[in-house]
Amino acid sequence: MAEAKTDNVEMITGDPKKAIVKLAVPMALSMLLIMLYNIADSIWVSGLGPEAIAAVGFVTPLYIILVGLGNGVAAGTNSLISRFIGAENYQQANNAALHGILLSAIISSVFTIIAVVFMVPILDVLGVGNTMRYALDYSYIIFGLSVVFVFEELLSAIFRSEGDARRATGAIAVTAVVNMVLDPLFIYIFGWGISGAAWATVLSSVLSCIIMGYWIWFKKDLYLDLTLKNYTFQTNLITENLQVAIPSTFESLIFSALAIAINLMLQINAGYVAVGIYSVAMRVVQFATLPLIAIGTAVVTVAGVAYGAKNPKNLNTTLSYSIKISFLISIVLVAVMFIFSPQIALLFSYTEASSFLAPQIAGALSILCFFTLTVPLGIMSTMVFQGVGKGMHSFIITLFRSLVFDSLFAYIFGFVFGWGLNGIYAGVVFGSFIGGIFGYILAKRFIKKFTNEVLENNSKTIG
Repeated sequence: MAEAKTDNVEMITGDPKKAIVKLAVPMALSMLLIMLYNIADSIWVSGLGPEAIAAVGFVTPLYIILVGLGNGVAAGTNSLISRFIGAENYQQANNAALHGILLSAIISSVFTIIAVVFMVPILDVLGVGNTMRYALDYSYIIFGLSVVFVFEELLSAIFRSEGDARRATGAIAVTAVVNMVLDPLFIYIFGWGISGAAWATVLSSVLSCIIMGYWIWFKKDLYLDLTLKNYTFQTNLITENLQVAIPSTFESLIFSALAIAINLMLQINAGYVAVGIYSVAMRVVQFATLPLIAIGTAVVTVAGVAYGAKNPKNLNTTLSYSIKISFLISIVLVAVMFIFSPQIALLFSYTEASSFLAPQIAGALSILCFFTLTVPLGIMSTMVFQGVGKGMHSFIITLFRSLVFDSLFAYIFGFVFGWGLNGIYAGVVFGSFIGGIFGYILAKRFIKKFTNEVLENNSKTIG
């Protein structure tokens, strides 16, 4: 193994605080670039008018499911590899990565067939109405080539699992820049409209896959060796991956269900334009939470290594330190969004067709920005459970944090209390806060139980 590879592995098996920072910083940069091109995508699409903005908002729940498939298999693969690295089982780490690639190919192919065949009735159920033409033009391209997005996330997870966040970041950075360049070219210069935005997204992700695939199978300088000679089919690697992947994917279904529920509440309260306003405001909030998600993604690897090495002290440090630094970051992010919400809103209402949306976007953002403060407790607890392979625990936290509490309080504040749109926004924020506390309590109880088990096993060994 080359020295750099050894350094990466030593880093993730050493001090969890240093590992989290070294993994999270490059991942945060890559995620910021991804969200920048998502926001750029929104800005360019918003120039097509409110119907195009709303169409993307209606399609978002389906896209969340697609991302969930990629994240699910990637999380399962990341968790398995990092646990085997922690347990110093190199062969099984290789085999786990290869099984992850197989799973990603199968799952994404099935999703593509279902999505393309049933696209029209699915969009009807989502209530796209007059925006159907825009929604179809966008959806058939994105979901018809969904294998690209799932495979991209899986390859990135393989790099992260061995502590090589730098190259995972590099590939995604190129993707983000290319996407931002292609968007205006395809949408306006080529005159492809909303279809151009979809093609820009797909082609940039294809480039990311090519770059990472070159490093893995042609340059071959990873810590892991992903050649077929290291592949031996093992049912337990499939089932252990799915124990994380399925709950993680269903977590994305929960996010999708929440988006559908909130969209319905908004549409009932103020029509389809409100859906577009909420979609834009939440994109800005999601952009702000990316550094926190990057920390959480790092937690999956570091927690997996600590669990595989049977080191409860490092596991507890991983949870507490990740929450601490992410909360400090979130305070700054909320302040920026709240103070500059009017200026941010202007980015999405720069044309005559969308200029009237600026005050409404600013108002939504001034409330929804506080959602960022609720992220650290919930997401770090969720990622710890994914890292140790307890996908169902992660799912339960997300179920209550996102669907049950968010939608419940959004309904109570918006309709029962009669606070309207602002009540729906506030309900989403308050529900996420309550759910975060719930998740943190579960995570601390699990770590305490794990600590007792390790101490008991050590006592038996000594005895």
